[in-house]
Amino acid sequence: MSLLRQINRVLLVLLVLLVGLLLHTSLIKTLNRPHLSDHQKSVAAQAPAGRVPEKDRVIPVVICSSEERVGATMATINSIYSNTHASVFFYIVTLRDAVKLTRRYIIKTKLKKIQYKILEFNPMVLQGKVKPDSSRPDLLHPLNFVRFHLPQLDINHNRVIYLDDDVIVQGDIEDLFNTPLKPGHAAAFSTDCDLPSTHEMVRISIGMQTTYMGFLDYRKQEIKDLGIHPRDCSFNPGVFVADLVEWKKQKITKQLEKWMEENFRENIYSSAMAGGVATPPMLIVFHNKYTTLDSLWNVRHLGWSPNVHYSDSLLQEAHLLHWNGPFKPWNYPAVHLDLWEKWFIPDPSRKFSLERPESDS
Repeated sequence: MSLLRQINRVLLVLLVLLVGLLLHTSLIKTLNRPHLSDHQKSVAAQAPAGRVPEKDRVIPVVICSSEERVGATMATINSIYSNTHASVFFYIVTLRDAVKLTRRYIIKTKLKKIQYKILEFNPMVLQGKVKPDSSRPDLLHPLNFVRFHLPQLDINHNRVIYLDDDVIVQGDIEDLFNTPLKPGHAAAFSTDCDLPSTHEMVRISIGMQTTYMGFLDYRKQEIKDLGIHPRDCSFNPGVFVADLVEWKKQKITKQLEKWMEENFRENIYSSAMAGGVATPPMLIVFHNKYTTLDSLWNVRHLGWSPNVHYSDSLLQEAHLLHWNGPFKPWNYPAVHLDLWEKWFIPDPSRKFSLERPESDS
């Protein structure tokens, strides 16, 4: 019995030592744990697992770079980079033939300081979805459809800004990025019924291209069945903020591809109409399901006519200028060229050049 008591006593001592060791280890970890201020605790509590804290985040911007318009892309990037103190990361999407040209444009100019990743887009995803029947072939360029496939790109962010290459950003891009999206909305666009000062000019110059009637063929039953009023305001998909989590959840890409395939079979919208073949699917899928951007973040239609000029006050107030339409500021004729050329960086390879009257032969 005495031997049994001694064994029990030894086991008890060992148990006490083990418990003491565990408590000591736990105490050391607690003392060495970094201290969080009340603000840091609040941020940590709100940040989802695996997300970068707000203070460390970057502003992701998706923009395309085609071989024939690479200089336009670089002007847009330069305007963004020059007008913000935020950390911006550029996802530059291009085709294989323009990868080297795009990279050289960056590393051989002042843009070598930007953070970026060049992504190659595979045009094969458009097979059976796009017909080569446009009066403006540029509207059928594969890169026009990159915006449909944002979640499939190698992007490590849940929210991104998408911009066309014919824009100049005069405001702080961080303000655009911080646009609050309503619950259930995968994107925020600028409606064509905003900016009354430009709406009248657009109505006179280009007719009904501020409504759905300007984009969809209402003679087709597929369009009638949508129940969208032809006079509903359209929106511009060349500038938007996207929530990629919500985009994936709602399977937006599949919905867009469905309407592209439908048009391929039935011609339910025409590339000869206002927005080519990239805008109508967006209008259908996002009808009444998008947040409205501040109108000054897409002051557009600067490219629809070479004769109509906006007021100096509006141009100065605008956070973003958009030369959507056939009259681009790197060509001639076009309007408000000085506001675009301010950000243009000459192509070090000399493949991209400006068209100007003095250079006409």
